[in-house]
Amino acid sequence: VQLQASGGGLVQAGGSLRLSCAASGRTVSIDRMGWFRQAPGKERDFVSSISRFRSITYYGDSVQGRFTISRDNAKNTVFLEMNSLKPEDTAVYYCAADTPPYSGYYSQSVGYDYWGQGTLVTVSS
Repeated sequence: VQLQASGGGLVQAGGSLRLSCAASGRTVSIDRMGWFRQAPGKERDFVSSISRFRSITYYGDSVQGRFTISRDNAKNTVFLEMNSLKPEDTAVYYCAADTPPYSGYYSQSVGYDYWGQGTLVTVSS
């Protein structure tokens, strides 16, 4: 499985961005897909995840109500719509995929088997 993240950029506080993550390879095995982020000098944090079937979603506390995750299974792509962006949202955003055996650890890095290269989001004040 290969993951290609895109959509990052520079935006002013209060603005919006939409990230995409396209999966290729053995995509039929992918269940949950997630987004994590890592700011300079900080640990990688959970942002959001979505299951393949029934599209069950989870969000980190800091993005709840501002970010929306969705996926297009036919196109093997997951999206992260980010609204009301804040300077503290500045980070490299990584997408990730969970394949068998499915871990169930949707908010932890160890719960995912494949990672994209990351896309930088910078929010200016």
